[in-house]
Amino acid sequence: MSAILPPAERLWYRHPIDRVEGTWIAIALIWCLVMFAMMVGWHVWGKQNLSTETYRTTPEKFSAKAQAVVDKYTVRTETDQKVPVVAPPPGSDVYMIARLWNFWPILELEKGKTYKLHLTSMDYNHGFSLQPANINIQVVPGFEHVVTVTPNQSGTYSVVCNEYCGINHHTMVGRVYVK
Repeated sequence: MSAILPPAERLWYRHPIDRVEGTWIAIALIWCLVMFAMMVGWHVWGKQNLSTETYRTTPEKFSAKAQAVVDKYTVRTETDQKVPVVAPPPGSDVYMIARLWNFWPILELEKGKTYKLHLTSMDYNHGFSLQPANINIQVVPGFEHVVTVTPNQSGTYSVVCNEYCGINHHTMVGRVYVK
């Protein structure tokens, strides 16, 4: 028999499976089950994936909440675009907006204190990648992602968009300070 020619019998699946082929099918099935169990295990017992609460929202509602926090807790502005630096009290809700091509505002958090970080996108899918902590969240328009965070190291962290969002994607960066 040749792979180029059609099979002699059209109902090939009624023929018995060769022992070697059956062994490989069993190995592939077992491997799929092991990988599925590992994904569940990494989420439950590992620290790789953040559990987020997700709610439907509109750009107008989220912008109003973010603006209220910025108005209340701004301590200074930075960069040429005068981006506000927000230092909310521990335990409060902090808001960050992703939009072409920036993250707004800059956050200033305290080490060892817990905050609820709210994220959304105003226009396209964006990624929230906190470096070097390696925290990654896909930020989707119309959804508010809420993550409980407790910074455990002081320093300056970069927020990078890791979902391609257009021609200036490479300039889409933000900052989080932890004191």
